[in-house]
Amino acid sequence: MKKTFPLSFYFFFFFLSTLLVLLHVSPIVAETDDRDPHLGTIRVVFQTKYGDIEFGFYPKVAPKTVNHIFKLVRLGAYNSNHFFRVHKGFVAQVADVIGGREAPVSEEQRAEGEKTVPGEFSKVMHVRGILSMGRYSDPDSATSSFSILLGSAPHLDEQYAVFGKVTKGDETLTRLEELQTRTEGIFVMPLERITILSTYYYDTDVKVSSYSCEDEVARLRKRLINAENFLQMQRAKLLP
Repeated sequence: MKKTFPLSFYFFFFFLSTLLVLLHVSPIVAETDDRDPHLGTIRVVFQTKYGDIEFGFYPKVAPKTVNHIFKLVRLGAYNSNHFFRVHKGFVAQVADVIGGREAPVSEEQRAEGEKTVPGEFSKVMHVRGILSMGRYSDPDSATSSFSILLGSAPHLDEQYAVFGKVTKGDETLTRLEELQTRTEGIFVMPLERITILSTYYYDTDVKVSSYSCEDEVARLRKRLINAENFLQMQRAKLLP
């Protein structure tokens, strides 16, 4: 006798098959989301004489890297550091805080700056504005130097740790690209020192009046310019 099944059985089988198909394709959706992740609420600003560069972090993409870099920012470790490399259409790279600062390094800054972070490689693509850690051949050798992408560099994808992107200041990056450079081996470097005069950070979830924020930024900028002038005078006195 031919066995028959109730109609409800076929509806259940159809539902189960559809569910399995959806579960099967879900990783593709996740991969697409990974390529365009959401930024956290923290914003960091690097101030230079050519303008400010503001960036945010990808805490879900590279949590250990973000925690490390943000701690260095909070310690003021990038103050008086510089962009030692500016390769038009490729990268603007910030120097390691241990050797790149003009100001002396504190014990706490040195301790954090000497730490290495694991290579948190992801599907996020290296395009203009992306922040990506510098490292040696060892994938887990990143410390505090990082690059801001000035163009697309697909050969870096999944090889270097992306941890954030520029949110404001692309015009500053363009000004840096216009500076005169020299070439040393694989590095294209500016003829002049591009100092990070100071850094600050804020949380976009914290609401402040636009007047008080702009007033505070203007006050900080004035202090930073004075500090840079003081450093230059001290260097002139101490160095031949």
